[in-house]
Amino acid sequence: MQGNKEYQEKLFNSFQLSDRVPEENFYRRLKSELDLSFIRPLTKSYYGEEGQKSIDPIVFFKLILVGYLENLNSDRKIINHAGMRLDILFFIGYDIDEELPWHSTLSRTRALYGEEVFRELFKKILSLCVNKGMVGGKRQAIDSAFIKANASMDSLLEKEVLADGAVYTAELKENNEDKKAVSAQKKKEVEQHHNWKSEAYKGRPSGLTKKEKFNELGDLVRPKFLSNHTHYSKTDPDARISVKPGKPRQLNYSAQTSVDTKGHVITNILADFSDKRDSQSLSKAVEQTKENLKENDLELKEVLADTGYSSGAALKYLKENNITGYIPNFGLYKNSREGFIYNKELDQYECQRGNKAILPLKKIAPNSRGYVMKIYRSSETTCKNCPLRVECIGAKTKFKKIDNSIDKPLYDEMHERLKTIKAKRLKKQRSSTVEPVLGTLINFTGMRRIWTRGIQSANKFMIGAAIAYNLKKWLNYKARKANIQVRALPVPELLIKTGILSSITHFAAISFFQTKKINQKIIGS
Repeated sequence: MQGNKEYQEKLFNSFQLSDRVPEENFYRRLKSELDLSFIRPLTKSYYGEEGQKSIDPIVFFKLILVGYLENLNSDRKIINHAGMRLDILFFIGYDIDEELPWHSTLSRTRALYGEEVFRELFKKILSLCVNKGMVGGKRQAIDSAFIKANASMDSLLEKEVLADGAVYTAELKENNEDKKAVSAQKKKEVEQHHNWKSEAYKGRPSGLTKKEKFNELGDLVRPKFLSNHTHYSKTDPDARISVKPGKPRQLNYSAQTSVDTKGHVITNILADFSDKRDSQSLSKAVEQTKENLKENDLELKEVLADTGYSSGAALKYLKENNITGYIPNFGLYKNSREGFIYNKELDQYECQRGNKAILPLKKIAPNSRGYVMKIYRSSETTCKNCPLRVECIGAKTKFKKIDNSIDKPLYDEMHERLKTIKAKRLKKQRSSTVEPVLGTLINFTGMRRIWTRGIQSANKFMIGAAIAYNLKKWLNYKARKANIQVRALPVPELLIKTGILSSITHFAAISFFQTKKINQKIIGS
C-alpha cells in the first residue's frame, strides 16, 4: 500500500541536540577536543563593567570559524547557515529555539577586537599542531596570493597633488581615516560624468549587451590607465590596484603565507599592500614566522620561495639571520659575462678577446628601476680600433659598459646553491607545499574575497582563515604508525630458538645454510 506522510507540528516536544548529532560529526568532535576558554580573559579588556551583555567571545570565534569552514562569504550567511544546521548549533552552544546573534554583531565584534587577539588564537592552534608532531619548524615555504578587497574599480578617485607638501601629507592622512577631501570641481566632474553616462545609455538598441554598451562609451566611462600613483579607492584607501597575468585589474591585498614543509601547517600569514614586491614583505613574514615557531621551541633554518622574493635586501636579511634561502635569482641576474672575466682583487672586468680592454669600476648609482648598480666601463681609445667592436658594443657606441648589482656576491652564492641536487628537490617541495595551501584557503576557506575594509581588518580576516585551516588539519590528523625495525638474527640461531632444528646440532644448521643440500624431509622432522 502506498504511504502518505502527513506533517503536523507538535505543541510540546522533547528534543536534545546531543541526541541528534552523531558522535563522528566534525563539529561534535571539535566541540569536545577544542578548549577556547582562554579567549574570555584575553578579550576582557575590550568591555566595560556596565551596559548590555555582548555576544560571548567564544561564540563569536566559533561563528567566524564556521564561516571559514563552510566557505561562506558574509556575516549574514554565517548566521543564516548556522540556524539551519543542528551540528553547528550544538557546536556554538545554542538550542533550536534560541535566537542567534544578529549578523551585524559579528561585524562590530570583529572590528572591536585587536589583531593581537586573532594572532593569539592562531598561536594557540599552531601549538596544538606542534604537540601532535605535525610541525617540523626547520624548513618553511613562503608564497603570496592576491585577495580581492571589498572595493570596486568604480570607487577610484584621482589623487590631487598639491604644491604645498605639508598640506598634501595632511590630506593623505585624512583619506586614510575615511575623511575624503574632494574638491568642488572634482565633484562637479563626477556628477557630469554620471549624467553623461545615463544619457548615453538611453536610446541604445536593445540587442546590445551591457558589456558592449560599456565598451562603446569608451574613455569617458573608464580611463585607459589606472595607477596607485594617480588613483586611490574612496571605499578602501588601503586596497591597491594590482593584476595577475590573464586576469582583470582590480583592488587587492597580498596574503603572505608561510607553510611548514613537514605537515603543511600554516605557521604564519599576514596581509600586506598588493603593490609591494614580495621581496619587500619577506623580512616581516620571516620575523613573524620565527616568533611563532620560537614560542614552540622550534627554530627556522631554511626558507623556500619563488623568484618574486629575490632581492639584495631579502638575501642580505636571510644571511644576517643565519637562515639558508632557496630562492631563484630574478631575471636580470647574470652569473658571467661572455668574453670577460671578473678580477675580484682589483674589482674590474678584463676582456679576453680583441684589444684586451680593462673595465674598471667607474661609479655606483641607481638605474632606471631603482636598483643600485656598480658600473664598469672601458676607455673609448681601447675599444676604438677593436676588431670585435661592432659585435661587442655596436657601431655607434664608443665604450663597453657592464652593470652589476652591488649585491651580486649574494646572488652568486644563491646561484651556486641552486645547482645542488638538494635545491632541485626543494624546488618541487616548495610548489607542492605552499601552493595547494593557498588554493585551499582561496577556494574552500572563504578567502577569495575580503568583506571587511582596511589593512588591519584584512589581516584579521586572513588570520581567521589560517586558524580554520590549521584547526581542520589538527582535528583530522592521524599520526603515522612507527616504523618498527626488526633485526634478523643469524639464521642458525633463529632456527634453533624456534625449535625447528631442535634435533639438529648447531654445526649441522650452519652446514645447512652454507651448502643448501639438506633434504626438506629432515627439516619437517
